[in-house]
Amino acid sequence: MPKKTDPLTKDEMQDAAKEFYELFSVVHAVMPDKTTVEDTLKIMENVAKLAQKKRADTREKELTEKFGFNKAEKEDNDA
Repeated sequence: MPKKTDPLTKDEMQDAAKEFYELFSVVHAVMPDKTTVEDTLKIMENVAKLAQKKRADTREKELTEKFGFNKAEKEDNDA
């Protein structure tokens, strides 16, 4: 297993580039015409922050939802 300080391999760079360009394309596709790469990168940074916040909020909500003995009991309407 490579150390943290070892140079990246070609395969690692290809995997990272593929993932990056997929995410870049998602953001760039909704940007106005004639948007520069620099503008897209700036927006991408803010979109990533928002996505991280939304992920954290969703996770927090899932953790605080009713669970275990706190679950709401199912109502038996068939009785």
